Amino acid sequence: MLFLLLIALKNLLQAQSVLPLQEGPNCSIRGLSVVNKRIAWASGSKGQVGLTKDGGKTWKWQQIKGFGQSDFRDVEAFSSREAVIMSSGTPALILKTKDGGTSWQTKFRQNDKAYFLDALAFADDRHGFALGDPVAGKFLLLETKDGGESWNPMLNSPTALPGEAAFAASGTCISTNGKTLTIVTGGKVSRMLMFEIGSKQKNAKWQTLPLPLLQGKDSQGAFSSARNKKQQLVVGGDYQDKQRTDSVVCAVSGSLLANVSARPPAGYQSCVAFIKGNIFISTGTSGSNITTDNGKTWRQIDKTSYNVCQKAKRGRLVLLSGDQGKIAVYKN
Repeated sequence: MLFLLLIALKNLLQAQSVLPLQEGPNCSIRGLSVVNKRIAWASGSKGQVGLTKDGGKTWKWQQIKGFGQSDFRDVEAFSSREAVIMSSGTPALILKTKDGGTSWQTKFRQNDKAYFLDALAFADDRHGFALGDPVAGKFLLLETKDGGESWNPMLNSPTALPGEAAFAASGTCISTNGKTLTIVTGGKVSRMLMFEIGSKQKNAKWQTLPLPLLQGKDSQGAFSSARNKKQQLVVGGDYQDKQRTDSVVCAVSGSLLANVSARPPAGYQSCVAFIKGNIFISTGTSGSNITTDNGKTWRQIDKTSYNVCQKAKRGRLVLLSGDQGKIAVYKN
């Protein structure tokens, strides 16, 4: 019986793979939002946005008119018709469509070069957040309560330490489970910042936790986090040294910090996503990795460079995307 179980486990591990799908336009795709087993949106540089309605097999791409120079680093989709996209750089932009991308409306625009947006996160279809690098010593944090139609500064955005920033590598440095808003940072220091969404913002305080990831340089720190019922996994490293494996992942349970993994991912990781149970997938320029034991040990399943991995909000579909228009699907 033990022999049969070992064979079954071996077959399961071998079955986990990343399969390339149709390539998009020649752009860097860092924004990805998977709605269900059929519908997903992707966004990237050169003003490009893509929509699939068949689980990633085919995509309809467009360069949004008038925004050909925009770098859409993140997208949050609610259906095949409604999505919000965010552009990093100058100007800082948030656009929305309600007709499947036929038309886009500008919902936020800031020409000040100090504004650099990093990522989007929505607690539900109405309540969302946009995170940006620090301005005047505080992280830029915008909030919408009407599905992205209007955006306003959050009442008490968190204070940034000297040299601290967030990474716009995968649109996942900010996340929420509907109750808690989580930000992971990097640069001179690496921290996790947590805020209870339902609390009274004016008087509420952010909970902060130092992270034992690579830090000290502008290219180092935490890039992404994802959670299950037990804990939150944080991945990162040094994007300028993608093969470096020390201190690229850690786990957080409440306010308790777990040790870094004994067998970490094979290098820098820009994104992590929860699959099911104790299973997470992570990806980056060093390749993609899987853990089946809540981050204690990791196994590389693909060596191709990707920027982001995302699981469907409803369903099992897991997609990945990267530079040069690469789109892939995780198979188990």
